[in-house]
Amino acid sequence: MIAAFVIFLREGVEASMIVAILLAYLDRIGQRRHRLDVLVGVGTALVLAFGGGIAAFLTIRTYSGSRVQIIFETATYLVAAVVLTYMTFWMGAHSRGLAAELRQRTQTAIGRGRRTALGLVSFQAVGREGLETVVFTLAIAFSSNGQRVLAGGAAGLALALAIAFAIYRLGHRLNLGLFFKVVGVLLMAFAAGLLVDAVENLQQLGWLPFLTHPMWNTSSILSEDSALGDVVHTFFGYASQPTVLQLLVYVLYLAAVVTAFVGVWDRLHPLRRR
Repeated sequence: MIAAFVIFLREGVEASMIVAILLAYLDRIGQRRHRLDVLVGVGTALVLAFGGGIAAFLTIRTYSGSRVQIIFETATYLVAAVVLTYMTFWMGAHSRGLAAELRQRTQTAIGRGRRTALGLVSFQAVGREGLETVVFTLAIAFSSNGQRVLAGGAAGLALALAIAFAIYRLGHRLNLGLFFKVVGVLLMAFAAGLLVDAVENLQQLGWLPFLTHPMWNTSSILSEDSALGDVVHTFFGYASQPTVLQLLVYVLYLAAVVTAFVGVWDRLHPLRRR
């Protein structure tokens, strides 16, 4: 639930920012008549992304408990971890120029005199966020309780919309840089957990037949099947009997990416001195 909450919160805020920038720019240049084109692009992107996600989830569920499902889940974990890491670094590097880039693309689309071009701008921008959300949600759904995933996602989306409204009302008084920095670190912890799940599946499939000895067994203290264990497992990659390889992957990945991310972010977003 917590992982879904953070994912939908982060992606919801970013998608809301994109839509707000596009609509505000249209208002500024006196092109309010194109607002519907933007919204059509947004709606189309969301329908295709989430419709495809639901279809993929229902399809793979028909292979429940089979080797095919394990392979598909493993691929989903790996893709989600890679995309999650990439988009977190991408946001850190491009957050400052995001508004200018979107305004330029909007102006170019309007200059072409084609309404579909402007709709395509919003479709591409929001579609990227929707696709990322679907990939992450699939990874969560395969390793957690479905109802908790839905509840966490709904709560995260609701808070994202509230933040979007606050951004609209308060503007630059909100420290969005700090928000994306903190959430970025949290999502990397989630990505580390996805890699742990992927390693577990790969060892189960016999594709990584080394370092398989369990480091400890804490199932009597906190079972992965319990409510708390499910939450900690989904978000932080907790395993009651982690293998040597799982622990190594978790620690090395988290140490490397968090150090790099914080360093890159601080270099590109230096604190303002009074």
